[in-house]
Amino acid sequence: MATKAVTDASFAADVLGSDKPVLVDFWADWCGPCKMIGPSLEEISDELADKVTIAKVDIMENTDIATKYGVQSIPLMVLFKNGEPVAQKLGAAPKSQLKGWLESVL
Repeated sequence: MATKAVTDASFAADVLGSDKPVLVDFWADWCGPCKMIGPSLEEISDELADKVTIAKVDIMENTDIATKYGVQSIPLMVLFKNGEPVAQKLGAAPKSQLKGWLESVL
């Protein structure tokens, strides 16, 4: 399952209303580290598809959500469970570290 693009309009349904945990990657097209972790998140999305949905929010196009969650630096990954943010990770990291962190907080 590939990562899912989420917008201000779809955030409530896609993330807050999800029946399984959702990892939201706050990113922007101009962000080099964001682009570096993109392929890793795609792979993790496939590998952990039964446990978590991985969503991407472009902060330049979806400023309401970015503002609501206080996104000041990217890439910022926030794990939501039952509509609540429960863990976050700031910055790029190798796939093994991203996946290990995600599995530890699921």
